[in-house]
Formats: sequence, C-alpha cells, structure tokens
Amino acid sequence: VAHPKKMELISPTKSIGLCLVLSVIYVSSLYVWNSKEKRDHPSTILKRFLSVFLVMSISPLFLYVSSSQTLLSRVTLLEAMGFRREGLPVAFCVPLILTALLFLGPISMQIYSGVWRLYFRPTYWFSSFCDILWLRNHVVAPLSEEFTFRACMLPILLQSFTPTVAIFIVPLFFAVAHFHHIIERLRTGMDVRTAVTISCFQFSYTYIFGVYSAYLFTKTGHFVAPFVAHAFCNHMGFPDLMELSSHPRKHLLQLLYVIGLISWILLLPIATTPSMYSNNLYAEYL
Repeated sequence: VAHPKKMELISPTKSIGLCLVLSVIYVSSLYVWNSKEKRDHPSTILKRFLSVFLVMSISPLFLYVSSSQTLLSRVTLLEAMGFRREGLPVAFCVPLILTALLFLGPISMQIYSGVWRLYFRPTYWFSSFCDILWLRNHVVAPLSEEFTFRACMLPILLQSFTPTVAIFIVPLFFAVAHFHHIIERLRTGMDVRTAVTISCFQFSYTYIFGVYSAYLFTKTGHFVAPFVAHAFCNHMGFPDLMELSSHPRKHLLQLLYVIGLISWILLLPIATTPSMYSNNLYAEYL
C-alpha cells in the first residue's frame, strides 16, 4: 500500500527488514545468559531486565538511521517516538479509562469479591513494588515492549505505510516474538503439542492487543497511551470465563461484560480523536 503523500520516505522492504532485525535482537537478548533457572527465578528476571534495557538503548538508533529528513524536519526523534508534553495528562488518563471500560466485567467481579479493596491499601503497593515478578509484569515488560515495538518500530513503518496498514503490521512482530515462550514451556516438561497450542492462543490475543496498542500510539502520538493500556491489561490478565460461568451473579456479570465491550467499541473513535492529544504528526493521514 503506497503512502498517500509524496514525501521522502523509506521503502516498505527496508522498514519491514529493520523491524524484523530489531525483533530478533529483542528476543535473542533474553537468551544470551547461560542460565538453567526458570523464567520466574529472580536471577533470570534480573538478567533479562538488563538485556531489555540494553536493547532499549539501541532501539532508537534503528529509527534515527532510517528516518527521512522530511520526518526529522517536522519533529524531534523523541517526539516521533511519542515523548512530548502536549496532551500528556489526557494521554495517560483517557486510554487507561477506555481500557478499563473494556474490562468492566472482570472489574465488576473484583468489586463483588472485595479484591478491589486491596488497591486502596498502601501495603499492597509497597509489597508490589518490592516484588520483582510484579515489576516485570506491570512495569518492565510493558515498558520495554511498547518502547521497542511501538515507539521505535511504528514510526519506521509509518514512513512506508499508511497508519491503517502499519497498525496491522507492527503487531505481527510483537506477537511472533512471544513464540519464544515455547522454549520455556518445553524446558518445564510440557509436551510439544500443548506448548504450541498455548503459544498459538497467546499469539492470537497478543496480536489483537498489539493492534489496539498501535492504534492508541498512532491516534494519540504519545508513548504513555499504549504503555498504561499494556500495564493495565497485564494486571487484569485474560478474563476467567470458567469463574464467570460458576459465579452466583453470572447473568448480571455477563451483561456487564457485554456492556463494557459495546461501550468500548462506541467510545474508541471518540476517545482517540487526535486533536484531544495535540497530535499533529500523523493527523493528516488519519
């Protein structure tokens, strides 16, 4: 798909190639350590923290060396990556609320069970930030993945494709990168068929989220928008449909699941209007 404007852009082959190389570097960095410990072991987590932070330090170079002078004459490299002040508070709050609306059903289940009270206890947050596993899932993983796969890759692809096309391409790198979990599942003794089945399912919902995340980045022009959405989704996890089916208030909760989904669909284009976020970078293509 050709870009709608005549600009000094990079070829689709080059942009996809750069993203592919960056994806391989990101995943490979997780396995450079000769460790026999499982992925949830503190030593493994710390080593992988170091790996992804090193990858984050070189990822912007891929964008910089590939960016056209047309792009860099309009914005700074950091602005192209979604780091800017204009519209920042809105970019933090609105996508978070929008994503929470999608989880109206699961959130209602937490309210019904009383789990939500934990979030108002300082001890919960203190213990969470002292838990390296929690930090990985809620901070480092969303931060490094959104930085690499959205803030660095998406601006590269947006110089070769329209935003509509780019937001469906970049999640492929993001979702395929998660196939490395097959290796870890096989290490734990899981059979190949089960490991592949689980990874294919993970690929599906990871790709769907990747599209949503890329959409948020392109519409808002802010890194923080997909980051808070990613962190929130990691916190909520995949909805527990088995628990829902046996819940004493399942009919009400099922209705809330549907209301949340429909409301999210209806509000998505309204809540992501580029002008709300002072997003002029891609506005002419949206």
